[in-house]
Amino acid sequence: MYIGDYLGRRAIYSPDKLAVVDAGKQPELRLTYAQMNVRANRLAHWLQTEAGIGQGDRVAILARDGVEHLDTFFACGKLGAIHTAFNWRLHWRELAEITANTTPKLLIYSDEFSETVANLQTNEQAASLSCFVHVEGEGVPGSVLFAEAMAGGADTAVTTPSLTEEDTAALIFTGGTTGLPKAAQVSHRMIAWNTLNTVIHDLQHNDVYLNVFPLFHTGGLFVYTLPQIILGGTIVLLRQFDPVQVLDLIAREQVTVFAGVPTMYQLLTQAANWDTAVLTTLRFCTSGGAPLPVPLVEKYTREKQIKFKQGFGMTEFGPGIFALAADDAIRKAGSIGRPNFYVDARIVDDNNQPLGPNKIGELVLKGPSASSGYFNNPEASAEAIDDEGWFHTGDLAAYDEEWYFTIKDRKKDMYISGGENVYPAEIEKVLYAHPEVHMCAVVGLPDPKWGEVGLACVVLKPGSNCTADELMQQMRANLAPFKVPRRIEILPELPISGAGKILKRELQEKFTEA
Repeated sequence: MYIGDYLGRRAIYSPDKLAVVDAGKQPELRLTYAQMNVRANRLAHWLQTEAGIGQGDRVAILARDGVEHLDTFFACGKLGAIHTAFNWRLHWRELAEITANTTPKLLIYSDEFSETVANLQTNEQAASLSCFVHVEGEGVPGSVLFAEAMAGGADTAVTTPSLTEEDTAALIFTGGTTGLPKAAQVSHRMIAWNTLNTVIHDLQHNDVYLNVFPLFHTGGLFVYTLPQIILGGTIVLLRQFDPVQVLDLIAREQVTVFAGVPTMYQLLTQAANWDTAVLTTLRFCTSGGAPLPVPLVEKYTREKQIKFKQGFGMTEFGPGIFALAADDAIRKAGSIGRPNFYVDARIVDDNNQPLGPNKIGELVLKGPSASSGYFNNPEASAEAIDDEGWFHTGDLAAYDEEWYFTIKDRKKDMYISGGENVYPAEIEKVLYAHPEVHMCAVVGLPDPKWGEVGLACVVLKPGSNCTADELMQQMRANLAPFKVPRRIEILPELPISGAGKILKRELQEKFTEA
């Protein structure tokens, strides 16, 4: 079976190659492709015979990063079932709503979320869940230990020959910044084309990739992790992002590829072992989620000789869409680069008409790595794709004469002050140029006179004595007056999502109420 059984095929080509290092385990696990394939076959047998899981059924997982996520994904692939990873940062009532929408039969979970699972067991919205499997600990009443379930399955191969490339492999949830997260349907076709795009631009057979993204997120499961497995590289997992552990693992495991968001790269430079960290095995680092501040690129280049690629991806498309080569990290600072090989991109106006260079409009995409819409949400699926097949991202962007694209802002992040459109990303770029700024976020707040005015929330570098007045001078010296935020709040930290992105809506809500 060439569709779905990723491990079965890879185990034929490189059975003895190191596939996964789970550094979050005590003791840690080191597994070859042959060993990973046996685990997936055993789990697939158990899911099929004991839990009644078949083609098209959803299998949910609510767990910290670990090999169990991969076991579950690959077992689902063998069965034609749909891997459905829940965000463990959500409230159990939010998870109950998501469960009602996606109706999984089974839930695999980390023991630390047992209270959440117990609430789901007694909630009508989660009535589809009939089987529970805990990764460690005792679990809720009636739950089965993951290792026992796997041990109870047979070693023989499991395949589903009727599976096609258009069948859904996984449901990955959007950020939920405008309501309940939508479940993007990731097809096997989408996985194959994303892997091809990623290999063309990034990966080699002997790469070692350290994943620090949560595996419920497209960045964790699909940006590099699955392409690495298909290509036959090595994946290093850790339970959650820890700057000291990350730097130690890069040296110990001779990691060649690393990816993070700007927040993570900032935190790595403040780790206790940053000065002594040896990062010479890295071929490159990739940054996504937001533009990487030039001073940070320069610090990594100067102190660790790191080459940075920057990119842009989405849950609903790719997720690898754009790439900016390391040679352009300074010359094209702020750009997300050019579209990946099998991705087409346009900038369109409010009438969906294409715009030329240096014109701000909505970024729209077309290509075979698009998702199959949103699960059980035909209205949202139809709204995202226009009549010509272009996916509307909701991002405001522009491209230059060399076809390098730059995200100006999210449509929903843009605010209008006194009739003028204001793009927070432009203001944040100016703030990041100040040497004392560690993190920042600009949001629009309601104002009776101007409609909306800007608020800049700033976290300073440790030991800094910089004042709000100094930062205001920085902005006034570099921005048009209408773009300068009305006020600045210096905070000890900013709210961060599971994907490492700054939660601007929380800041808006907090300071609007204040």
